[in-house]
Amino acid sequence: MNAPAVLPTDMLAPGDRALLDRLSTLSCSPDRATHGMPGAFYTSAHFAELERQRVFRQTWVCVGHVGEIPDAGDYYTTEIVGEPLLVQLDAQGEIHVLANVCRHRGNLVALGRGNARVHACAYHAWSYELNGKLKRAPLMQDCKDLDAARCALPKIHSTIWQNFIFANIDGNAPPLGDVLRPLEAHIRNYHHEDRELYHFQEEVWNTNWKCLAENFMEGYHLNATHPRTLRPVTPTELCEYVPGNGHFSAYRAHYTLDSPQRTPFHEKLTQIERRSSFLFSVFPNLVVTYMPHQTIYLCLRPVATDQVALRWGIAGHERSPGKDSIERYVAFANAFNAEDRAKLETLQKGLGSTFYSPGPLSTENLEGTLRDFYSYIAHRICD
Repeated sequence: MNAPAVLPTDMLAPGDRALLDRLSTLSCSPDRATHGMPGAFYTSAHFAELERQRVFRQTWVCVGHVGEIPDAGDYYTTEIVGEPLLVQLDAQGEIHVLANVCRHRGNLVALGRGNARVHACAYHAWSYELNGKLKRAPLMQDCKDLDAARCALPKIHSTIWQNFIFANIDGNAPPLGDVLRPLEAHIRNYHHEDRELYHFQEEVWNTNWKCLAENFMEGYHLNATHPRTLRPVTPTELCEYVPGNGHFSAYRAHYTLDSPQRTPFHEKLTQIERRSSFLFSVFPNLVVTYMPHQTIYLCLRPVATDQVALRWGIAGHERSPGKDSIERYVAFANAFNAEDRAKLETLQKGLGSTFYSPGPLSTENLEGTLRDFYSYIAHRICD
């Protein structure tokens, strides 16, 4: 693994040194974590830089959903740890993830989202085809050093899995489908590829990205944090841990007996799948709930140690639902997201306290997914 320059151990802050020692021990041991992570895991600038280099640049990172760009020419811009990206659907139906940086003098080629036949840098009007090929460089005909073939927008290694778009900055990650094959055995009956994207939006929360990743993937908080939204259907006591393989974690949230059946759903769903939600995380940054009738997903992007950008959306089996239905779905999601956000933004403050000392984790059914996540981060940082 190509690691960045790391400060000598004797130059690290005590919290950073203790954190790296703990992760190193965890990565070398067959035993699973027994306690939560220390505050530096969520607050240290030095550790955040290690994550940027060893996690987000070297692995598959989810950057969105194919439903965000349904028509030829549709595009949106995003980034991965400071790398500006352009996600584009071309006229042939192929999705490209391109470096959103002009090959002339480095300005951004596109902003926001929209539909385009070409992309033109607003600085000097160099323009690019939807696949990144240089189309025109005005007033450069007498420049002997211009080689159009070498001036395409760099293509980022990308792949589509379950309608989610993934990119790998360094281009060396193993094939995503291979490492997620054990997960597919749990989710194939949902037929997510048939679900229509109803809604997506972007937000920034004032918490570390890992706090949100952990929160989404543990059922221990459901009763206390979501007493009126989620607890009536998926209470903490009905959560069931599903073993991962180092690339994902998962659990099943079973429904209460008196909760109504969620419809419509695919006919291949088993009785258990019809009466539960399957929650999984594709490390490092995609967290998803497959319900019988709908999907809710979050793509997480670190902004700062105490800020995370998320793009989240809702997809489902209902074909072209009406405006009232979509607004109802979104309102419900916004309600439980607001409950999580309030807790995570106060959590971030507590994690910065010198008096914080991590306590023991709960049972596998309630916080086993956190053990999977800690192990993943430990191996990425220390191996």
